[in-house]
Amino acid sequence: MKQVAKKKVAFKLKPYMMAVLVLMMAIGAIVGAWYIEIFLEIKPCKLCQEQRYSYYVGIPLIIFSLWPLVKYPEKWVGHILLVLVALIFLTGGVLAAYHSGVEWGFWPGPTDCTGSIEQPAALADFLKQLETVKIVRCDEVAMRIFGQSLAVWNAAISAAIVVISGYGVWLKRSV
Repeated sequence: MKQVAKKKVAFKLKPYMMAVLVLMMAIGAIVGAWYIEIFLEIKPCKLCQEQRYSYYVGIPLIIFSLWPLVKYPEKWVGHILLVLVALIFLTGGVLAAYHSGVEWGFWPGPTDCTGSIEQPAALADFLKQLETVKIVRCDEVAMRIFGQSLAVWNAAISAAIVVISGYGVWLKRSV
């Protein structure tokens, strides 16, 4: 009796799949930040707002990288864009880690959103200051999820995006 060789159907990861995963993670993170800000009415500090820049630049770049990754997987264009995505989110992750250190008191933060508030000389000055100054402090945690601040979560998400983007570039060798 002759044995028939079974065909192995292996699922093979492709670089564009990594880009889609990174895109979903990035969109989920920024939508979550907007939800917390708009619906839970927890306003972001200056550093939180600056951490969002990597999402505002990175998401369109990820979308733009999908076309060459799907249409021309053997070319380097899409992979170079994935490297840029990784660098953008690496920058955002470093900023998030810095912000986490500010929250934990490891180092001082920007002077315009941390430190002590100067006491006004008179009550009238104090009332005027309350009307004009709306500072969200960078060194105070506004919200914790599973015991960690949003800055810590952003650093973790950014690190995961960097690793997954890098893995997508590494997969180029097998295309």
